[in-house]
Amino acid sequence: MGFEAVKAFALNGARVILACRSIIKGEEAKKQISELLPAAIISVMEIDLADLKSVRNFVAKFKQNNSRLDILLNNAGIMMLPYGLTKDSFERQLGTNHLGHFALTGLLLDVLKKTPKSRVVNVSSMAHKSGVMDFDNLLFENGEGYTPMKAYGRSKLSNLLFTYELQRFFETNKVDCIALAAHPGVSDTNLFTYVAPKWLLNFFRPLMLLFIQPASMGVLPELRASVDLNAKGTEYYGPNGLREVKGYPVIVQSNKASQNSDDARKLWEISEKLTSVIYR
Repeated sequence: MGFEAVKAFALNGARVILACRSIIKGEEAKKQISELLPAAIISVMEIDLADLKSVRNFVAKFKQNNSRLDILLNNAGIMMLPYGLTKDSFERQLGTNHLGHFALTGLLLDVLKKTPKSRVVNVSSMAHKSGVMDFDNLLFENGEGYTPMKAYGRSKLSNLLFTYELQRFFETNKVDCIALAAHPGVSDTNLFTYVAPKWLLNFFRPLMLLFIQPASMGVLPELRASVDLNAKGTEYYGPNGLREVKGYPVIVQSNKASQNSDDARKLWEISEKLTSVIYR
């Protein structure tokens, strides 16, 4: 999904920072896009959202060479992994999918503030509807209560709670920036690595392709959230097809739990404490 987003931005004249865990894979992606458009302006930078030190190093280097940031597309994600921890000892799905992005956005806040009409786009999932916030055991300490789907759903619900609270932060502090969210429906990406054994996925792949869409379609909701001139803060984009599985991007509705402002505020406060990134 990230590759498709970078390609779309670059092919339409944007200057893009391709932020990724692997410089080697990032450079290969840049090479592929540059073959389509030799004039594409793409910089590859290393960041690991599961390592707050890496996030801070990325931001420091970014600020050395950039004074503006029009679109921050928080697109990184892992899905349904066995229980494990990030470098900072967070449960790794919430740690990567939410806390890493929370820290990155907060550390880039001063650049976003200096960029007129900037925007932050967080990529959630239909799986947010299965998410449940448990603030007594937010990170599934020692694996207690953990299942891959529970943790993934919670991380995707957190993306939306963060988005809506971030928009409130922008409005309260009169920041010329908006926060939006998007989801890709069911798209053909490497996120399915841990859903089932590889042989089983390969066996059912021809059948699956009837019900899922290519990444080039799945990326459209986040692209619309990023560039639609009529987009407004807190809008949530997803595919227009049956049950939002596939199709072209339209405004969709997130569930009631994602609209809980008390949970959003609580998650924000805990996220600041865990990451030591304070929004001002």
